[in-house]
Amino acid sequence: MILGLNAFHGDSSACIIKGDKIIAAAEEERFRRVKHWAGFPSESIGYCLDSAGLSISDISHIGINSDPSQSFWKKIGYTLSGKASPSLVLEKLRTRGKRKGVVEFLQEYYPNDEIKAELVAVEHHLAHLASCFYVSEFESAAVLSVDGFGDFSSGAWGRGKGNEIDVQNRVYFPHSLGVFYQALTQYIGFPHYGDEYKVMGLAPYGKPKYMEEMRDIARLGSNGEYSLSLKYFRHQRHEIGYEWDNTAPRVSQLYTDALERLLGPARKEDEPLEQKHKDIAHCIQKMYEEAFFNTLNHLHKVTGEDKLCLAGGCAMNSVANGKIYRNTPFKHVYIQPAAGDAGGAVGAALVAAQRAGIDVSGSSMKHAYWGPEFEDSQIREVLGARSSALEEENCEIEYISDGDALARRTAVAISEAKVIGWFQGSMEWGPRALGNRSIVCDPRRGDMKDILNLKIKRRESFRPFAPSILREHVSEWFEEDDDVPFMMKVFQIREDKRAKIPAVTHVDGSGRLQTVCQETNPRYFNLIKEFYKISGVPLLLNTSFNENEPIVCNPDEALDCFLRTNMDVLVLGDYFISRKSQIEKK
Repeated sequence: MILGLNAFHGDSSACIIKGDKIIAAAEEERFRRVKHWAGFPSESIGYCLDSAGLSISDISHIGINSDPSQSFWKKIGYTLSGKASPSLVLEKLRTRGKRKGVVEFLQEYYPNDEIKAELVAVEHHLAHLASCFYVSEFESAAVLSVDGFGDFSSGAWGRGKGNEIDVQNRVYFPHSLGVFYQALTQYIGFPHYGDEYKVMGLAPYGKPKYMEEMRDIARLGSNGEYSLSLKYFRHQRHEIGYEWDNTAPRVSQLYTDALERLLGPARKEDEPLEQKHKDIAHCIQKMYEEAFFNTLNHLHKVTGEDKLCLAGGCAMNSVANGKIYRNTPFKHVYIQPAAGDAGGAVGAALVAAQRAGIDVSGSSMKHAYWGPEFEDSQIREVLGARSSALEEENCEIEYISDGDALARRTAVAISEAKVIGWFQGSMEWGPRALGNRSIVCDPRRGDMKDILNLKIKRRESFRPFAPSILREHVSEWFEEDDDVPFMMKVFQIREDKRAKIPAVTHVDGSGRLQTVCQETNPRYFNLIKEFYKISGVPLLLNTSFNENEPIVCNPDEALDCFLRTNMDVLVLGDYFISRKSQIEKK
């Protein structure tokens, strides 16, 4: 049994594998209730051990997605060149010390257990590549990892075949597409860790007015590489604050005054968004895509593979991912649901298994449901304990044990413009709600975005909502026909369908879809199918079950979110909970 960890970094996480099979996986933020929680993932470890029926003494190997010994001489050379600030060097040394002390951290949490496991340090980008290739079910594929940076690299690519991954090239610190995107995200007034998705949502509202400036900031190489004009960035030299210690991760300002001289004054978070900011967002995304496709086309040329596996934080750029088929020769693309640093836990575990002599080429990740699951008896106990609060909200509770009847009842409520909290089965692995911890609504309502934002989400109006669609209907509604089970690609919605589903159609006619199959999520599949019978539309609006917090993990959190918002219905396992004043019993 092997434990995989992403520790002492944003999106801390853990997983357990047996041989080459994933048993459980979860992100620490869901238990700590702090977005992108950074530190030691003790709660995730505890969940994974409990789910597998193990104690820490049963673990033979611990894989961690960082190996500070990698690129050692490049680090020494960079430090001796005087380009790195003393604080940057000290921060790296502190983090290295923590990662080497993983066994000691575990012993603190499990003082009565003997820890026999061998610690396996896995280079950051190799862990990313392993996290996608080994579970892709491809016999061979081109592999690419792109992110901010880890173990002194910001990108790595090569070829995976069978049980091996051959890393053929890297881009080294301080050059980084992830830093490019994050720094420019900060510049236009989105300062928080993980805010890059807001730029993706804003980009279609802009025009390519600043591409000349962008091509001065980031530059492309002939061999798939990319570089930054470092005068615009602070991360390589100046005093940069990184906080990864058992809290929300924080990164201080990454751009220099030179960027403001190039583009004008930076927007503050509380200042209004002007057309200029939308234009810059458009150009940030467009510049990223130019570099991304440059790397991918080179990768295809040197590998000859028509299959591609993507990982790293930049693999969360679903807009660019959705354009791969039209801008490169690749014909099949696999991206696992936790493509960012959280997913490195799976990659580290699989590499640890491979180094222990296990053939991991038969591993698989067809679904994302690796988190905690709750029985109806546990849900019943929660409802009983919260009966007074439910009565105060004038709620009615029905137990509907017939799955088809529950799906029909819920689909009718959706068709009546009700906002539904849908809590089912095992929690999703990765940042997307994929039909087990989701809020679902009618995509036909043009005002549904406003209804959602008024009742629950209270988020920026420019951000789109996503469609979950029955797999067999994708080609009828989208211009691409592909499996997208983890909501990792944005495709264009067919022009004749856009007016029918305005709530999930972005301003540029696109939608970040999730394809839903009966095989991997029968209950969610049946819900969409019942809505299709009523409406003739084989998809739902799907957004994460949360209110400015991590996605809900357990029934208590789901009920809390329901009670403090204006959600109309909560479907908690087999329990259908409605506010009597807002929905009539059918």
